[in-house]
Amino acid sequence: MNEEILIPISLFLAVFGIVYLYLSTRNRERLALIEKGVDARIFMRGKNEGPAFYKVVLLNLALLLMGIGTGVFLALLLSTFTSLDEDALYPAMIFLTAGASLFVGFTLTKKME
Repeated sequence: MNEEILIPISLFLAVFGIVYLYLSTRNRERLALIEKGVDARIFMRGKNEGPAFYKVVLLNLALLLMGIGTGVFLALLLSTFTSLDEDALYPAMIFLTAGASLFVGFTLTKKME
């Protein structure tokens, strides 16, 4: 058997195994709680609290991409008008502005809740 095909197969099996274990364990825990007489409404807690998950992901992704673009633009400006080393300037500015944009996304997400 070809060795290159084993990597995607093993990756798929590992992801499938983790998801299966998570779902089956969660189901067993819920059934045990229901058998003990716990109210089933505790499983619905948190569904309507806070903003929707996709809104948070889209906000953070949009801010991250804008931060990366801003970092590339600032690195281009700095490399053009200064004598700084381009090899260190581009990653530094990209990571700096991407981190700043993720921090802004975090604070905006906290305000959304």
